[in-house]
Amino acid sequence: MTLAELLPSTGCSTEPVLEEGLWPDGTRVAGGDLVIGGLPATQLAARFGTPCQVLDERTVRARATAFRTALPRAEVVFAGKSLPCPEVYRWMAQEGLSLDVSSAGELALAKAAGFPAQRIIMHGNVKTAEDLKAALAYGVSRIVVDSLDEIAQLGALATRGQEVMIRVTPGIDARTHAKIATGVEDQKFGFSLASGAALEAVLRVVEQPSLTLAGLHCHIGSQVRHVASYEEAVRRMVGLIASCGTRISQLDLGGGFCAPYLAGERDFDLAGFAHRITGTLNYECGVHRVPPPRLLIEPGRSIVANAGVTLYRVCAVKHGLTRTFVAVDGGMSDNPRPALYGAKYAVRLVGRGGRPKPVTVVGRHCEAGDVLAEDVPLPHDVHAGDLLAVPATGAYHHALASNYNQVCRPPVVAVKDGVARPIVRRETEEDLLRRYV
Repeated sequence: MTLAELLPSTGCSTEPVLEEGLWPDGTRVAGGDLVIGGLPATQLAARFGTPCQVLDERTVRARATAFRTALPRAEVVFAGKSLPCPEVYRWMAQEGLSLDVSSAGELALAKAAGFPAQRIIMHGNVKTAEDLKAALAYGVSRIVVDSLDEIAQLGALATRGQEVMIRVTPGIDARTHAKIATGVEDQKFGFSLASGAALEAVLRVVEQPSLTLAGLHCHIGSQVRHVASYEEAVRRMVGLIASCGTRISQLDLGGGFCAPYLAGERDFDLAGFAHRITGTLNYECGVHRVPPPRLLIEPGRSIVANAGVTLYRVCAVKHGLTRTFVAVDGGMSDNPRPALYGAKYAVRLVGRGGRPKPVTVVGRHCEAGDVLAEDVPLPHDVHAGDLLAVPATGAYHHALASNYNQVCRPPVVAVKDGVARPIVRRETEEDLLRRYV
């Protein structure tokens, strides 16, 4: 059973069916328009302008609840980096999730949201002294250490038994893109299990009188589709727990659970994951004769990706020798993922249909790599002024947005039951100028 199948049914509809799993729950087509959260996309574009990132609140909350329901004894920790926004953090707090942050900046958003410090974990493979001081000052529950230097620095800064977790590189290839594979050996994240560095880190933490070892952490990558990869991580991490010589009370398996971006892609098998991971953890702990630690998981993308839709306005259509280019008013400044690691997206024209033809949707920036989607079917008469909708844009779009070419970043507009409200306002040229001295 997939994550989508665990969510509440949205009821029957006689409207045309959109690509399954890509769009926010309850999204439908009515009179050619796309209705998201009870509001027509054309209305949202007219009111808030384009580009515009639309986020369906009900979908976000339902997916957060699905993780807690599937793993009632685990601590579900929202990966704050996937959509850093105080309002989204408030939703997560209300749904009973914990939160991980990776910088003083993300922690500042959590503080603005009033997120309880005892449910915050500080991450990051490089944490500056300012990051660590901010975490200690707010009283975050746990800090995940990622280097021997960081252990020493945190030990010097902390004054009272700060709980820490050690990030371990388990040496697992999760069969994802190389740039989002974080569990393989010989890269920047964590302490190598194979080299013995992870066990050395355990000893260093135990030696620090101001630190308390709470648990171990690993993260094998993003867009992970195979539950077997997590099972292997459990086996290797429990083996390390048995070697530590001290009680390990928590085991954080990280996140990386896949989300569908294209038609036909399956959602993550959350029910299968919950069943197989808890079974594997109990079995391995029994074999190694260690008490089972409390399980932590860190979903981010799988909660917010398919809750988001980005609206663009077509600015120009150009016909090349072999391709048709549809240029929009956004691009790599609001979605760098295609340029970073070849991410693929679906695109839909809002408001009308027509005989489709394959086109390449490109952005407005001065880079040949500013391509949002290739070979996507759009009506053959697509023209300037048309409105395009791109699903599965809730995760890492706002987080990775930039001001390349000094283009202002788009708003994030939350929708729910026919009500729309900006939770991140559109950036202005005045905002850009404030930084210059």
